[in-house]
Amino acid sequence: MVAKDLISDVVPPLKTSDTGQTALNWMEIFRISHLPIVNNQDFLGLISDTDIYDMNKPEEPIGNHELTLLKPYVRTEQHLFEVIGLAARLKLTVVPVLDDNNHYKGVITTSDLVQYLASLSSLDQPGGIIVLELVERDYSLSQIAQIVESNNIKVLSLYITSPKDSTRLEVTLKLNSNDIASVIRTFERYNYDVKTWLSTDDSMERFYSERFDQFMKYLNM
Repeated sequence: MVAKDLISDVVPPLKTSDTGQTALNWMEIFRISHLPIVNNQDFLGLISDTDIYDMNKPEEPIGNHELTLLKPYVRTEQHLFEVIGLAARLKLTVVPVLDDNNHYKGVITTSDLVQYLASLSSLDQPGGIIVLELVERDYSLSQIAQIVESNNIKVLSLYITSPKDSTRLEVTLKLNSNDIASVIRTFERYNYDVKTWLSTDDSMERFYSERFDQFMKYLNM
């Protein structure tokens, strides 16, 4: 998916003749803190709620004030990962989109980006989540997938994070089932460190309850 596919059809651009108060009202309605200023098809920059408060006269037209505006943008054909990267680096709530002629085409909101990411990684689908912690040299995608699938469960998505200057990885798995107790037991048999898990199913609670009962019986022997 590219930038033009996620352009918002509800967030309007500002004109220099619009007042700061108009901008604040729109920001509140759309739950954003940035809006583009556009002259015809020319993108002039992004104005933030902080910029407007600094004007001290929100009832006046924006064009009456000398503003130093950020001018971040992406092209219509850029991949959404690049859009996400720009939004994250500059902490934007909207990302302007321009075509190859530098004409303004619209904005992408970060809320729409979040929904896209959730859909892309299947986080909006039912199923459990398992987080493994392991040394980088021990990482094997094929073995992890084999362990999951040996329990008749599928991996919907997987992503890897690693702290800076660390040789350890966190592997987060989104599975297509909430009944993940058997998967966790299998990972443990293969000496994987299951750092955490999330599931709406109570099978894991029952699993650890049974372990606790067995441990207590052992202590009472």
